[in-house]
This record gives sequence, structure tokens and C-alpha cells, in this order.
Amino acid sequence: MKNISDVLNLAARLLIAQLFLIGGLGKLGVGYASTLQYMEAFGVPGALLVPAIIFEIGIACLLIVGWQIRAVAISAALFCIVAGMLFHFDWSDFIQQILFLKNLAIAGGCLALAAHGAGSLSIDGRLGRE
Repeated sequence: MKNISDVLNLAARLLIAQLFLIGGLGKLGVGYASTLQYMEAFGVPGALLVPAIIFEIGIACLLIVGWQIRAVAISAALFCIVAGMLFHFDWSDFIQQILFLKNLAIAGGCLALAAHGAGSLSIDGRLGRE
């Protein structure tokens, strides 16, 4: 068995990845039209929805396998911060405050992954790029 840090690192990657994966996949199905409307209501071009879906699903897969984790985690953190600023920065709405803070918390988790690497239970670990 690997040491506890590697197991916790894997758990962190999986927990963060599931949010991106479910979010991306959800936008492919019944959530596509409503997400498109939501984005456009905030002045974000609808043409960015498909790249956002690809990004979310791709980031999730890379987090799960632990490949290029530092770059992936920093990219995911920036995505969360930008999405929070664009779509949830409404301090007059308590729910939006919570969603904004959730995005910041996810960004924080991603930055911790970037700081510590993927651990030995990852492709990076197998390639000696921890």
C-alpha cells in the first residue's frame, strides 16, 4: 500500500474531478439549452459553451489519471475563479455568494494539487514527475 499522502492525493483528485465531469456531462444533455441561455444572459458568447464542456470533461479525465497535474490544476483553478467572477459574483443573493465561494474553494483545492503534484498513484508519479 502507498503512503497515506498518496491515497489522500488520489482522493482529492477524484473528488475534484467528479465535479468537473458531472458538470461537463450535464451540459451535454438536458442542461445544454439552459446553460447556453444562462451564459448569454451574462454577456458570455454561447459559442464558448462547447469549449467549456470539452475543458470540463478533459480536466476531469486528466485529474483522475494524474497527468500533467500541475498545469491541469492551475488551469482548473483559473477556470473556477473566472466562472465564479462571471456567473456568481452577486453579493445581494445568498445562493450566488455560496456558489462563488464554492468556486473559490475548488480553486484552492486545485492550487493545493498544483503545489504538491499528483503523487505516486498517477501517471505523473509513474513517470517520475511528482
